[in-house]
Amino acid sequence: MTRARDVANVLSTATALATDTETAAAISSHATASNGHISYGNTENRPASPITGQVYSNTQTGFMEVYNGTIWEKVGGVPSQITGVTATNQPSGRAFNNGQASVSFTPGTITGDTYTVTPSPATSPTTFSSSSSPITVTGLQSNTEYTYIVTGTNKYGTSLASSSSAAVSATTVPQAPTLSAVGATDNSGTATITITPGANGGSAITQYSITSNPVTTTQTTSNTTYTFTGLTNLTSYTFTATATNANGTSAISEASNSVTPTLAVSVSYLVLAGGGGGGDPHGGGGGAGGYLTADNFSLLSGSTVTVGAGGNGGSWDGTQSTNGGNSVMSSIISTGGGGGGGNSTGSQAKNGGSGAGASGAGAKTIGTGISGQGNNGGGAHPSSGLTGGGGGGAGSVGGTAAGSSAGNGGNGLASSITGSSVTRGGGGGGGGWNGAGTAAGTGGSGGGGTAGNSNGGTGSNGTTNQGGGGGCAGGSASVGGNGGSGIVIIRYPSARTLSVSAGLTTGVLNQSVGGTDKYTTITAGTGNVSWS
Repeated sequence: MTRARDVANVLSTATALATDTETAAAISSHATASNGHISYGNTENRPASPITGQVYSNTQTGFMEVYNGTIWEKVGGVPSQITGVTATNQPSGRAFNNGQASVSFTPGTITGDTYTVTPSPATSPTTFSSSSSPITVTGLQSNTEYTYIVTGTNKYGTSLASSSSAAVSATTVPQAPTLSAVGATDNSGTATITITPGANGGSAITQYSITSNPVTTTQTTSNTTYTFTGLTNLTSYTFTATATNANGTSAISEASNSVTPTLAVSVSYLVLAGGGGGGDPHGGGGGAGGYLTADNFSLLSGSTVTVGAGGNGGSWDGTQSTNGGNSVMSSIISTGGGGGGGNSTGSQAKNGGSGAGASGAGAKTIGTGISGQGNNGGGAHPSSGLTGGGGGGAGSVGGTAAGSSAGNGGNGLASSITGSSVTRGGGGGGGGWNGAGTAAGTGGSGGGGTAGNSNGGTGSNGTTNQGGGGGCAGGSASVGGNGGSGIVIIRYPSARTLSVSAGLTTGVLNQSVGGTDKYTTITAGTGNVSWS
């Protein structure tokens, strides 16, 4: 009972002292006093060697304190309200949407064991705690303003919430960009990269770093369109990039589409298709293959080339003639010549690069050519049914049958692409009936085949690599001539060398011409051409 009275007395005395400013100041300046088992005085005069459970009346703070074996602990006070809450953005090196802030504050007279910061807008986790100021807050959304409140907690409870801090934007490194790429076609070993920026993380993007795969170099730019250099032509590449701002560098982007830098050379060309086969007896001559020529064409490395074969001639036993095969160089396609009409049922002149001559029998339809590639075939005799028209040529229409004379093949065109003038693309001659005294049509200049004679002669073939139409069969037991195969000729600057893949047959390869150019003739097959 005596100890309880002592404590009561001290509490009463402390209350009285707290109301008497002058007396409280005097006591707090004295050395530690004692009232039974309770001592009192200011903070610095606490007992030097207290025992656990010892009570002390702190006249400086106005609180009773109990020594807990480690520290003097206030009795019965929740923490004071926190003041001075200040947030500072910490952007350096922070990943996109993982911003960070440091929140500092001033504890009140009664301190807490733990302090808790709550951001607004809400984060995950929603609060962050520590035993002292400052407290680090993480996981903030980039380029977003946050305010913060702080509370203190001890064993007696939690303080009132502080006033909110001023709003502070969280900034980070940028979001990763996205890329697209286009390979160059000018032998420069370059690709054009287009960058679509992501969010900037709250700070302007100052640089992009682009890396190729396979790796050549990492190249930097501040622009969203960039020409990446130092690539190897005909090699497939993808690209990745990072974005950098004042806070650091983003994650690596996903890879772009793949591109292959290559070489395009301005060339002159002649692309000639295979000629059509000659018709069966008293039919029409085969049309010449389509004839295409031009200058200043941009030919890419890796382009496909095909040389069209000649079509087959028709036969007296009912086998119909066929068109010649197309010739191709990149996007340039010349159409095979039309097969000649014949005497057999349903055997009509066919359309093609140049059309076939009409048959002397049946519907006597003229084969039509394609504008810019060749010409129409010639007409048959309108009434006799014995003589057919000549096949169209690259340079002129096929001849029309007159009386007992079959039509001649249309003439071809001359080209000096190889340095010498050569005529190609003649139509095949029309035919007459066996024993009827008819005159066979001759082939047009440039490889057109002549028809068989009226005594059953076989039509002659169009000339190989001149795309001429085959001559018509001359009578029973005879066949029309086959069309001549086409050719592809490419002329280009001397600084370039053309190579061809397996599958292509060449005549002249990289032959000098004109002092400043070379040319290559491709005579058969299908494959690719490339530059060096």
